[in-house]
Parts: sequence; structure tokens; C-alpha cells
Amino acid sequence: MKKILSIILGMILMTANITVFTEAGIFPEHEPYGKGVGAKPGRVVWSHGKDSVNWDGNGYWWNPDNFNESTIQNMVNSAIAELGGVSSAADGWNALFANRNEKNGESGGYKPGEKIAIKANINGSAVMDDDTSGETKMSYTNPVLLKTLLISLVREAGIAPSDITVYDVSRLFPDYMTEMCSEGILQGVNFVNRQNGIADTNAPIQWSYEFSGKVNYLPTCVTEAKYMINLANLKGHSYGITLCGKNHFGSFINGNTMRPPEGANLHQWLTKNEMGIYSPLVDLMANKHLGEKTVLYMLDAIICATSEGASITGDNSKWQQAPFYNDYTSSIFVSQDPVAIDSVGADFLTNEPTVVNNNSSARNASVENYLHEAGLVSAAPSGTVYTNSFGKAADNLGVHEHWNNPTDKQYSRNLGKDEGIELVAVKIGSEPELSIEDGKITVTNATENGTLIVVFYKNGILTGVRTCKGTNKIEFDIKSAINDDLADATDLKAFYWDLRTISPLCNLLPLTLSNITDSNKIVLTVNDKTFTATLEKNETAAALKTLLPMAFDMSELNGNEKYYYMPQNLPSNAERVSTIHEGDIMLYGSNCLVIFYETFNTSYSYTKIGHIDDTSGLKAAVGSGSVTVTIR
Repeated sequence: MKKILSIILGMILMTANITVFTEAGIFPEHEPYGKGVGAKPGRVVWSHGKDSVNWDGNGYWWNPDNFNESTIQNMVNSAIAELGGVSSAADGWNALFANRNEKNGESGGYKPGEKIAIKANINGSAVMDDDTSGETKMSYTNPVLLKTLLISLVREAGIAPSDITVYDVSRLFPDYMTEMCSEGILQGVNFVNRQNGIADTNAPIQWSYEFSGKVNYLPTCVTEAKYMINLANLKGHSYGITLCGKNHFGSFINGNTMRPPEGANLHQWLTKNEMGIYSPLVDLMANKHLGEKTVLYMLDAIICATSEGASITGDNSKWQQAPFYNDYTSSIFVSQDPVAIDSVGADFLTNEPTVVNNNSSARNASVENYLHEAGLVSAAPSGTVYTNSFGKAADNLGVHEHWNNPTDKQYSRNLGKDEGIELVAVKIGSEPELSIEDGKITVTNATENGTLIVVFYKNGILTGVRTCKGTNKIEFDIKSAINDDLADATDLKAFYWDLRTISPLCNLLPLTLSNITDSNKIVLTVNDKTFTATLEKNETAAALKTLLPMAFDMSELNGNEKYYYMPQNLPSNAERVSTIHEGDIMLYGSNCLVIFYETFNTSYSYTKIGHIDDTSGLKAAVGSGSVTVTIR
């Protein structure tokens, strides 16, 4: 047993700093194309709730019993609030509607009686026949996610169910789905499919590039609506990937009842494997009744399929990259920027081993052709002049770029730049988490199969290993573990792994032992990145330490600092510091805690509290907006 454990630990030690997908991404690096749009321009919110899925891999993936509705409801409401930059879903919806109206030259938020159309992706249901049982292993909109989205619209946004229509005019909704999404508080929600959809012959789609195909009409449920919600799937496709842009292939009627996109002759543009060519997806993004009406783009990533025709199993729907670690994706993504959300979706899909190992088309770099066309729409690489189908040329649809790497998943706005995408991660529920407090390493939300592994080093050389297991909460006392064998250790790394699958359950925690044994040290966590800091030996620092641990939201100021007004005063002895250094922690006045992430000269006076020991990554961690900080 010891030999086996040694081998496993050796594997862990060798691979601990290697990302799941170590090779370079398939997309060439470039600066952001286009300008971010939305209440928070370029923002994409990623809500991850590990507890949202409890499927054991048997039976149909879509069975509502496989999902935790309350967790998914929390994911939806939290994502809407975060997307609007506010604290509640109700205020979030108001911010989103107000932004949509402002962009269309109107004022105010949603008004009672205005209609909303929700484009779901029901592609896997009734593909070859009129079977409405939904009994297929192929993918379609998660029924519980749809239900919770509708509940949020009714409860939080105050919209009458009868003013909401869920549609996909290329497929048939499963009976169980329409029933669960139109009962109780949702009674009156409408569903439109390929059998009852009515073409609005006054609203033909005008493509910006001439090619053969049937005339395509939008359904009346779309043209009569004031707002649109694009609820797409995050999944692979036999042509590469399919996200919000392609979701509207189910938004038109042309006489080809079973296959409208084939009747429109659209698939030819997805199979050319070229960059710099026309894309009908951009026309759909720009369309007056589709893109211009959209108040919310959402990617259903609760359980992801490797391709549109693939049967979803417990194995091929578990992802490897952090933070999934061989588990279901259990996520949703929301944005008001159609280009940004599909750019993020493309990064997740094309860098996921489970997807690309089962679908080689997902590693084809030309899948982003439409994102280049959309990001540069005012001067598209193809030379196409895209319009809103009513003669108005599109001048900006959103912003396109790619993340810095698959581990950090950072975009330009995350890195402190003024333009680009901002990916905001929101964790919901009980995910395992490593932390340190009072000389103890703690695993919260520990699982039955997880093992805490603490590895000690002396100047980079392995000196010892300790392991422990437990459920709910594991505590490891570092000081008591430093016996004669480990007394000269200088550093340690803490891992929390599932040793059955040799896979991590959360990010590693690197620490310097002096930071733990020195009582004048504190640990700051900023957006999941950990920093240690050395406190000043003064009254102010001592008073602050008595308040720890504490967590709070810090606001942005001047592009060089984050500040937080504490509810209590601290002792102060302000002095003119002349030069602020990156990583300085100071007190302004008697209760304003400030963390500086730039070095500059100043004429202001502060009380010194401490300094972050290693500021590498500090600016990226704090970002350009408000940020949550925990100090222990």
C-alpha cells in the first residue's frame, strides 16, 4: 500500500503544476476586436454550482431528478445580479432591460405587457419524427435550467407568464418539459414549435451576401416580442462548436419543416474551414428582431455534449480542465455581449480534452471565423457589409478575444485593460476549497473520496509528505507536524486530490513556512488568488488583526487602488508617504482600508498597515472593477 501511495504521490508531485491541457490554444493571439457591449461592457458571468448535478450516469441525462433545482435557481439569480453589477436578481434584470432599451433609443426598464421570446435549443428532440417524449440521449435545453430562468423572469423581473414565449420552430418540445415549465407560478407560459409556429411574411431575413436557398421568415412570436433571450447550449458540433450565434438556426421558417437551415442552404458556410469569409451567423446577430432585441445571452453548460448528434453518457460529459476535474460542468454563462459570450464558450470547448478527444472538429481554428467577422463587423475581414435585415449597417456587435491560458482563464478586462472581455466567476454551493488560518490548512466541503496531501520542501528539495482524509471539514496543524524530520522545511504545497482517479479536486495551495509561523503575517485571497503580507509593528496593524478573518468587497479608484470603508474605526497615525508602492496596505482616515496595485507618487497621508510580500499577479487578480477580498 505504501509503495502504491508513493507512486501516486510521485505522479501528483510531477504533475501538480501542469495544466490539464498544456498545449497552446488553437486560436492565434490578438488584441480585442470590437467594443464590449452591455450594462457592464464585455462582461461574461460564469456561474458554477458543483451541486447542481447529481446524475449517476445511468438513464437519460435530462431526467429532472438528476438536477438540484434550488442550486440552479441560485446560479441563475446570482448570475443575473452579477451581470447587472448589482446585489439582487430583481435589480439585475432591471439593469439589463434598461441597458437594452437605452441601446435602442428608449429609456427605463421592462414595462408590464411587453412580450419576451426565449429561443431554446431543442435540437436533440424530435429530430427525425414527431416524438414528443424527449426520450433521447442527444442534447437539448436543460429542462430545470429553463424552468429556473422562467421563474426568475416571473418572480424577480415581474413579468407575467402569458407574456413569455419559449420557441424553437425547427423542433418539438418534450411534453414533460412544457408541462413542468407552465404549471404553478409559470402557468400561462407559451411554447411555439415547428407545428404551431406562424411565419411573419413581412419579416424575411435579408442575408448580407447573396446565395441560393429558400426565403426565410421569422415567426410571429419573435416579431411581436419586445425582447429576446438567447438560451443556447455550450457543446461541440460536427462542424466544430455551436453556441449563441448558431442557436438562431432554429429561429426561421422556410417550408423545410424538419430542416430549416438546410432549406436556407446555410451549412455550406460552416463547412468551408476558412477564415475571412462571410458568415450568416453575423447576420443573425445583427438582425433587428433577433440580436437588436436580445436582453440576455445564456449558455446552458449544466451538462455538455461533445457534438449535436452524440449520445450523452456519464463519461463523455465529464470535463477535465479546472475547476471541473473529471466532473460535470455544472455551469451557466450569461452576457449581454453576443460576441464575448461565444468567444468564452469557444475557449472552454476547444481547450477541453473530453470534447476534442471525442470530436476532432472542435480543434479546427476556423470555427472562430464568425467571431472575427462579428468583432470587426464595421470593417469585416470578408469585406461583407452586414445589416440588421432592414438596411441598417451593423457598426459594433461586441468584443472578441481569447483568454491568456486555460488555467487562469483571464481576459483583457480581468488583466486591468480598458477594453476587452471580463470573465466573472461565481461559485455556488459546496465545492472543496483549501485555505490556511491560524497555522492550520483547512479543506472545507471535503468529500468522501478526497485526500489532503501536504508536501514539505527544504529549498526546493522534498523532505516529507503527510496525508489525511475526512468528510465535510479537514484540518491539518502545520506547526505540530513540523517535528524533527521537518524542522528545517522552508516551504510546503497542499493538494486535495481524488486518489482513485488521480485528479485534483481544487487548486493547490503553495506556502512558505515562515509565513505561517510568523505571527506578523496575514493571508489575502483576491478572486481565488492567494497572497501573503507582512504587517507593520504598530497599533493599527494589531487592531486590524483582531478583526480577522474578514471578507468584504473593495471598490476601484483611479486605476491604482482598491478601497473599503470598514464599519469600525482603527487607531491611526497618518503620515505623508510620498511614494506608494505596489502591494502597500494602508489606512486612509480612520476606517478606509486601501490596497494599492500600482507604484506612484502621492501627496496624501496614510497610516501604514503592511505590504504584500510577492505582488506577482496582483494587478490581474484585482481587475478593473470591484473585487471580493478575504483576509485571514
